[in-house]
This record gives sequence, structure tokens and C-alpha cells, in this order.
Amino acid sequence: MRPLRQMRLVRVLAILAFLTLGLAPTMARSASSSITPNAVNALDCNGYSPVYPSVSNALKRLCTDPIAVDEDGSAYRFLDNGHYVGHDEPSVKFISTAPGSANHMTYLMQLAKDPAGTPTTSPTGTTTSDYAELSIAPWFGLPLCDPNSYPLNPCTPDSDSNGSAISDPNAAGSAFLEVQFYPPGYGPFLDNVSCDPTRYCASLHINSLECTFGFATCNNNCFETTNFAFIQTDGIPTGPPSPQLSNVNTFTPDSKTLFMNPGDALNVTIGDTSQGVRVDILDMTTGQRGFMVASAANGYATTHIADCSGMPFDFHAEYSSASQQNQVPWAALEGGVLMEDELGHFEPCNSVTNPFPIGGGPSFSDPSVYQTCVGGFEGSSGEGPCSFTTGVCQNPTTQNGEACPTNNFASGALCEFSDAPCMPAGSRTVTTNGVAQSVSQPIAGCLQTVTQNGDLDFDGSPYIADWPDGSATHPTPFNYVGPFDAANRPYPQIQVETDGPASEILCNVNTGAGCTVPPTGAAFYPYWTLARFSSSQSRIGIPDRSGQCVWSFGNTIAGQTTNTMGGTSEYGQPNVARFGGTAISPVQDNPALSKSC
Repeated sequence: MRPLRQMRLVRVLAILAFLTLGLAPTMARSASSSITPNAVNALDCNGYSPVYPSVSNALKRLCTDPIAVDEDGSAYRFLDNGHYVGHDEPSVKFISTAPGSANHMTYLMQLAKDPAGTPTTSPTGTTTSDYAELSIAPWFGLPLCDPNSYPLNPCTPDSDSNGSAISDPNAAGSAFLEVQFYPPGYGPFLDNVSCDPTRYCASLHINSLECTFGFATCNNNCFETTNFAFIQTDGIPTGPPSPQLSNVNTFTPDSKTLFMNPGDALNVTIGDTSQGVRVDILDMTTGQRGFMVASAANGYATTHIADCSGMPFDFHAEYSSASQQNQVPWAALEGGVLMEDELGHFEPCNSVTNPFPIGGGPSFSDPSVYQTCVGGFEGSSGEGPCSFTTGVCQNPTTQNGEACPTNNFASGALCEFSDAPCMPAGSRTVTTNGVAQSVSQPIAGCLQTVTQNGDLDFDGSPYIADWPDGSATHPTPFNYVGPFDAANRPYPQIQVETDGPASEILCNVNTGAGCTVPPTGAAFYPYWTLARFSSSQSRIGIPDRSGQCVWSFGNTIAGQTTNTMGGTSEYGQPNVARFGGTAISPVQDNPALSKSC
């Protein structure tokens, strides 16, 4: 029997409790005390806890995609209180056996720039698109030690002695670090995707999983916990980072948040320190710097499975080397030192309908939010609305445009039940901590993170050919050089992977049948490419590092791309030996180290 599938379904009203509760700020406790959870927090980033409403209805976009195992050792889709919570994350995993390659790395990168003009909403492949429509968060990933995360065993920081197999009862307790970059234009961050109308921001956040080995025991109230803080110029979080104490301030940028302009060249370093893992960002274009340390002193905390209480904690890198097997055992992605783009969280609309007001308490209110996308990518009507009393939804769909086998989102079926949250085009008023402000976005759009996690019929912006391709109507790409370890060595091997197939209703994660890249029904699927180092990289401040080539993500760019790596075939095949919902290539030599790319 599959333990998670026996767990009771969450009350449908629980995920909406944040709509009526006030989210008053809470003072951090002393570093030596146990942390009692606030009534509203980030103890279940997916938002399905029957006890603790999430501080943000869109927080699940920050979650790691977990997997689980049966008694016979076969892996299957992880269910949070009866709901599948995975999402689409194409990645490059960098592999090195060099000591220190998994606890200190540097990336050089250039942020994407949006095209001139207002985005359009016709899904033709020639649509004018902003980067926030395509990916809400390009990020870098790394395994961290957390003895209170699956499988709840001791963990020795910076050591290859830690086991990593999900089937290993002695594997170390492991958490997943993501250093995410948030494109501009679609705010506020608390329930949308952007920190600022015109600038990027970034975060250091960590996900842990409250389950014992074999998923014999999980705490329904705090399944997947999130520690979160923005990268700040002074290194001080905007609010409590811990899962127990996170509040509106945690997810609201302030005057010390590091803001970066589109097109800026960055030096991003992730390294372990005596206080915990530290992220440093140097904006080489502006000279601005920001950092954050995942430390107890900064308010980061581990979570106790018994009662969801917290303990101040310094999070350290888990492994010494970035060897192929060194990964977070419970994560769908097989990583590792990862470079990733998160897909499936934006669908443009001509208009939005069916009111879904957020907040109403003293700390946050965004009343002009809706459930359903109308026109644009959805045609005449989108998914929803749903009744949050009965769970019944109108017009649910799933992969390949088929009707969902059920109309009740509480069933946990792999369907798109509602487009919520949906924000209208133009200005609307949002109130944060009693202060009203006007926010605006250029087009109406939906994130699809309330009744399911993302675009499960694969018809949104990421699944048409609007990715960087050199066209003036599409964004420029994120460009990457590296990573390099502490000794300035590149990583000699890679694997390319995506856990997108796990979100396909047609995918059998045990056999791999129907687990396809691109997903059936998607018009396009983006892929990783390489280009030769060029004078354009010199102009943006990326130095030539040993003749390395430049990574990009999206589509082939005429006159720039020199290696498409096979397009979507680069993702390899479903790894049915571990989890068929993840497609991954064989280990291969790092093609960026070839001067011919």
C-alpha cells in the first residue's frame, strides 16, 4: 500500500484560510529557543496543510518537486494531503569529483531583457512576450544538510560520506537550496512573480521534507517547509525566513533588497561558511553587491516532524564533491549542482473573470484577483471557477486538451481545475501592512497555483515558441558561463534533465510510458544551447574563462547558437530505475569546455 495515498484529503477550505486571516508581523525569537509556529506561515509551501494556511497563495511556485517510494522500492508522484505538487523544471546538472565542488561554486550570468512594446496574447509563436511569462524563476540548486528532513538521519556537512539514494535507510537528512532570480513586470511578489516593475531581485530559499524513511510517517500539517529570504545589500532579511515565522514582510522587498537591471552581468557565488551557506551576487554592470547567509542568526530554522515547531539552524552544503550520485534523495530532479529554468506558471489572457479576492486582513490585501482566464491563450474560456465549499470546478482540462476525469479539485487528479490566481491588465490597488499602493502589469495573466501547481494542459507561454530566438518580439536569453569551483576549475561532466513528464497525466512514472519531452499537447518545449564566447559577452562584463562557451536557454538563436545539443532530445529518456517522471541524459563530457562548443 502507498502510505501517502491513504492520507486524508485536506479540507477544501483550508487552502483559502489565508484569505480571511490577518497576517500580522511576528518578532523573531531568540536563537536558543524552540520556535512555535504562527497561525499563518510557510510550513507547507504547497498550501494544503489542514492546520497552517500559507502566507502566500502562490508560494507553491517556490517548492521543490518531491517524489516518494512504495514498500517495494518503486517511486511515484508525491502527494501533499492528496494533491500532486510537482512542476516543470528543465535543468543542467554539473558533475565533478573534485573535493569542494559541491560546497563552493561561481556562475557568471547575464539577465534577460524584455522586448520593446506591450506583450500580446495571441499564441502564434510570434507573440511579443516578457521573460516573466516564460519562466518565473531561473535558479541555481544545491543539496544542503538538514537532519530533520527526509529521511531524518544525521548529516555531516561538506562530506561525501552522506548517502543519497531514496531507498537507502541510512541516507543523510537532506534539504534543497534554490537561488532564484525573479523577472520584472508582474507584482507584487507575495501573490505574483515579480519584485519590481522594471528590475530583477533574487532569493536564497530552502525546502525540506517532513517524512521518515520510506515515507512511513509524514506530518500532514507541515509536509514541505520553506525558509526564504531575498538577497539584500546589507544581508539582513526583510522578515523572518523560517517556515514557522514567515509573514508578509518575508516576501516583501524593501529598500535594502538587491535590485538588478535587465541585461546586467552578474557574478554569483554560492559557498559554505562557518555560519551556513552564503550567496553573494556582484552586479558587474552597476557595481552593486548583495548577499544572504542561511544561518540561525538570520532566522533560518529546521523543523521538527512531531509538532512542526522550529529550531534555529545553520544550513550547510551537504557534500564535498559534485559526484553524479550526490543529490537530494527525495527530489524529482537528480541534482546536484544545478542550473535551471522553472516553467508552466503563466498564461496570458484577453481578460479575467470570476473574482478571487486575496487577503482582507491587516497585513495584505489584493482584492482585484480572479479565477479564470478568458480569451488569449485559452480561447473563449479558461478553467474554473471552483467552489471552495464543494471542490467542484467548471471546465477542468488536462494534457492534450482532454477533459479531466473528475471536476473536483480535492480529488488530487492531475488536471488544471482553475487558472487562479489571475491578475488583470493595468493598475490595481494592493494593501501591505496597512499601506495601499498601486501595482500594474502590461497584460492579464494567470499563475495556476491555487487548485493545482501550474499549467497541466501545457498551453501557456512556456509551451509555444516565444523563447529567445533572436527575434525583436522575444526576450534575450539568460546567458551563463561556468560554474567554477573554489579552485577555479570547471565541471568536466554534465547531465541534462527535466521532471516535466511527471506533470503529464499520460505519464506512467513506473514504466516511463507516455512520459514525453515535449509533453503531448505542447506546441514547443525550450532547451539548452551553447554559443561561442563573443565580443558581446565582453561588453557585458563576462570575462573569457579558459575559452569556455556560453550557455543559454530557450530556442536556437540565428547567428549565435553553435550547439543545440539535439534540441529537446538532449533531455534523454525517463529514468525508470529511479523515477520515470524525470527524463535525464547519460553522463557526458561538458560541451561548454569545447572551444568549438
